[in-house]
Amino acid sequence: MSQSVGFWYDFSSPYAYLGSTQIERVAARHGARVNWRPFLLGALFKQIGTPDVPMLAVSEAKRRYLAQDIRDWAGYWNVPLAWPTRFPMRTVLPLRLALAVGEARRPELSHAIFRAYWAEDRDISDPAVLATLCDDADALARAQSDPAIKQALIASTSEAERIGLCGAPSFVVRGHLFWGQDRLDLVDRVLGGWEPPGTST
Repeated sequence: MSQSVGFWYDFSSPYAYLGSTQIERVAARHGARVNWRPFLLGALFKQIGTPDVPMLAVSEAKRRYLAQDIRDWAGYWNVPLAWPTRFPMRTVLPLRLALAVGEARRPELSHAIFRAYWAEDRDISDPAVLATLCDDADALARAQSDPAIKQALIASTSEAERIGLCGAPSFVVRGHLFWGQDRLDLVDRVLGGWEPPGTST
């Protein structure tokens, strides 16, 4: 039976963007499937008592370091990065759209939305921008108005809290939870059969 990796993400996170560019490569090395799990990071932060935008709640010295850290990782992974002029970004609609298109199309669309925001500085909260990234007009309409899609995002965010997420990106493999794109080496090792000593979710 093939393995799977739960990849929990919100388009608002630069580290989730970085993680999205690598998780499929890591999973493919072990024949594993990536389960793309969009959730609303701001709502999770509110539920667990974390500042809405943690990067803006730290000291100036740490903000400078984090900005450099993000640039360093983008250079390390050799992926484009242009800090957006709109930050933080309201991502409710693009997250709902990722749910509305279904599992099969979710990876491709999510990559496109991540690139639009973190490499092209586009306003992904704008339905007109999303329409250029997704050719499924029905999915976009449902993302804007369908109560079932709205509830799906609420449910996904509640599940994120239930299993212990504290940020994005987060990865779940065989019940083991890892937070941060800089934990991909641990994800790789677990997919290869390693059992970490930490508690499973």
